[in-house]
Amino acid sequence: MLRRLFVLVSTLMLAFVLPVSAQTAKEKNLPSGIKEIVSVEGINEYRLANGLQVLLAPDASKPTTTVNLTYRVGSRHENYGETGMAHLLEHLIFKGSPRHRDVWAEFTKRGLRANGSTWLDRTNYFASFSADDANLRWYLGWQADAMVNSFISKRDLDTEMTVVRNEMERGENSAGRILLEKGLAAMYQWHNYGKSTIGARSDVENVDIERLQAFYRRYYQPDNATLIVAGRFEPAQVLRWVAESFGKLPKPERKLPALYSLDPAQDGERSVTLRRVGGAPMVYAMYHVPPGAHPDYAAVEMLDLLLTDTPSGRLHRALVDAKLAAGVFGFTQALADPGFAVYGAQLGAGQEVKQAQEALLATVESFAQTPVTQEELQRARTKWLKDWDMTFSDPERVGVALSEAIAAGDWRLFFLARDRIRMVDVADVQRVAKERLLRSNRTLATYIPTEDPQRAPAPARVDVSALLQGYVGDPAAVEVEAFDATPGNIERRTERFTLDSGLQAAVLPKGTRGAMVRAELRLRFGTEQSLQNLSTVGQLTAALLDKGTARLSRQQVQDRLDELRAEVSIAGSATGVAVSITTKRQYLPQVIELVSELLQRPSFPADGLEEIRQQALAALESERKDPEAQVDLLLDQRFSPYPQHDVRHVPSFDERRRALERVTQDDIRAFHRRFYAASHGQFSAVGDLDARAVRAALESGFGSWRAKEPYARVTRPFVEVAPERVVVRTPDRQNAYLRIGLAMPVKEMHPDYPALTMANYLLGQGGNSRLWARVREAEGLSYSVYSMVEWNVWEPYSVWSASAIFAPQNLKRVETAMREEIDRALERGFTQQELEQGRQGLLNFRRLSRAQDRNLAAALVENLYLGRDFLVSQRVDEALAQLTVADVNAALRKYLQPERFVIGAGGDFKE
Repeated sequence: MLRRLFVLVSTLMLAFVLPVSAQTAKEKNLPSGIKEIVSVEGINEYRLANGLQVLLAPDASKPTTTVNLTYRVGSRHENYGETGMAHLLEHLIFKGSPRHRDVWAEFTKRGLRANGSTWLDRTNYFASFSADDANLRWYLGWQADAMVNSFISKRDLDTEMTVVRNEMERGENSAGRILLEKGLAAMYQWHNYGKSTIGARSDVENVDIERLQAFYRRYYQPDNATLIVAGRFEPAQVLRWVAESFGKLPKPERKLPALYSLDPAQDGERSVTLRRVGGAPMVYAMYHVPPGAHPDYAAVEMLDLLLTDTPSGRLHRALVDAKLAAGVFGFTQALADPGFAVYGAQLGAGQEVKQAQEALLATVESFAQTPVTQEELQRARTKWLKDWDMTFSDPERVGVALSEAIAAGDWRLFFLARDRIRMVDVADVQRVAKERLLRSNRTLATYIPTEDPQRAPAPARVDVSALLQGYVGDPAAVEVEAFDATPGNIERRTERFTLDSGLQAAVLPKGTRGAMVRAELRLRFGTEQSLQNLSTVGQLTAALLDKGTARLSRQQVQDRLDELRAEVSIAGSATGVAVSITTKRQYLPQVIELVSELLQRPSFPADGLEEIRQQALAALESERKDPEAQVDLLLDQRFSPYPQHDVRHVPSFDERRRALERVTQDDIRAFHRRFYAASHGQFSAVGDLDARAVRAALESGFGSWRAKEPYARVTRPFVEVAPERVVVRTPDRQNAYLRIGLAMPVKEMHPDYPALTMANYLLGQGGNSRLWARVREAEGLSYSVYSMVEWNVWEPYSVWSASAIFAPQNLKRVETAMREEIDRALERGFTQQELEQGRQGLLNFRRLSRAQDRNLAAALVENLYLGRDFLVSQRVDEALAQLTVADVNAALRKYLQPERFVIGAGGDFKE
């Protein structure tokens, strides 16, 4: 879901909007029954005679296609007793129709990354896949069929009920999510925005199938849907397929009900308190705001950023810097009707709720005394526009963004949002803050009567159609090259070189939408001996790298990144640091220069250390009561049984807390001086880039940065792990977790690697795998069940795991089902049909992965480190294509040994 959608009005632009003429549409020789409506910045709208809206956003720069079908129905459209119905219907659509009886199997066979989602104003179904005419045509046909012919049967409702309940229970484990749910329920008196999308348990469990079918027939119709196709495809051909599949659906005769409920202006503080076991304290302050289409919504978004940005935001300075909270956050929703803004604080150990609450409210509601400044607004505007650019440059994200705009009223609101952000001024933001961020408009944890109530402006809708008539936006984006993401072509286009310092580099120039480029940098250091007792120091050192340099403050670093339209994330451990970069072509050399400064000359501020220490301690307290975290800890300790001083040691919760509390600034500075260097590092960049300029920037930034300490990779030799079954009880947790682990004496690129990879895919990774088909589809016990292999690249020691989430009372059923499917696979083996479908799906997934620039950059870095080229991927593809059923079954039986399983279960299990 798009993080923010700003919907704003610009009447000045309406004079320059030109609709598509009938002559132009005729000249384009459109299929019968399809009319072209309007075109905005390379996105073309069409309309079928039955009312279906079609948006085409062609982009040949990536060899992938994304299809998103959005229905204008969400939890807002549910009546009394129907809460959760829109979400339940989303689940049942995937149960198939007479023509498509096994949808997930088809997705897997075709290599589609597909799913659906439900929100307040809309439901959407989406799929991304390697550009392929057959898959695109099939998926359009399935969506058209699912629109009117899905089973929506009582039998499917019964089997899926446990899965939906499990999803509910999973959400119940998150205190933050439930606190938001309770807050919204207190905030809205009449409107459905106050009801959780997943619905009331009683409504979901007692839903009437005929009522659900009527809901489906009412809203799943072409005149209530928008089909979005983005990425690489032939528009004329897609329009013919759309006419062929969707065009035959009749135009509905029913009239959709008008929704008219609006809450009045809030007339006093409201409060809600949630008490649960475990976790760390949180405080939310929530306020009513205008709909996404309202002219004031741009100011609401700017307030969100200038309040919650890190580290310049007012809340960060007032709470985090003052040690009253471990972290602050905020978000707002651009909705069809008047929505909400939320500002929150996450507290750490020893921090007082009352003090944090008072500081939070005083800061959010302080604009009358401390007006908005031009500097604050410009910083927020720059950051927001950078985020918008990142979204518009990615065909997969554009479809989702347009879906949210459609839910708010019209897809063109996506562009109007950007236009209005460009023009919003300090006076607008200040006025909206004074009108909306009021005590009487607030929902919090305490109710306080007042003798002098204030009122926010009365809620009102916006006439979006009149607002957007003829809108065209910016000129259409320039087309970019079509890139074929085959291993051979990737290898041919890649340039490699090594700096004097030892840093290895690989760059792959290719056209991208918006001239975007992705880069990865890995620095590796230390040895098993030199890194003893330094695990936590290494982690905190990496976490502090972006908190300022000897020349730049933390805020100046963030401002510089926004100016360069760059996203830079840094993560690390005692053995190395990883930097991920996203920016535009013209800025990449400057971003490399800034990253070099962050890595070589960090300031390691004391307040930054305390901030990340408190955040880590707060997260640690939440994990202590989380069943997944506890089970994973116990099993990871068994598969990595090293002493406490060893860098491979998996620390307990108490060990982590003591280590976090011990680390000092001097420890971090000493670690950095001793280990950080580029001698054993790798860099890669993929996208629209100037290879010569990138090399020059790397030479300048990293060419002479040599290591003082020797480097030797920390090995992971095989460890024989004794079979065991451990159960962890986590009171007051509605969701449970089961994980099965097995140590296997095999490594990546072993001759058995392709066959074992395929065996795992068929057993528990694919959408039609044995575990999925039994535990999720047939018995409806789990929302998520899968298996995976953590491949060791160097030593023959890889770990296979299978896991599932479920309701605690279903532990025995889930464990039995998983064990039976594993035993059945070992005894009977997989079939030729399973292999053929799995082979097609796995190869398609691998092709889709290579089409993602970020994945390509990561793979190039890894290949540099391993001393291999990209043709290794082609060799694996060829090996997968040649596998026989005998190969796959033999690999499974050779390595998967149930008698050696280590099993962990966590949840609120009753005696």
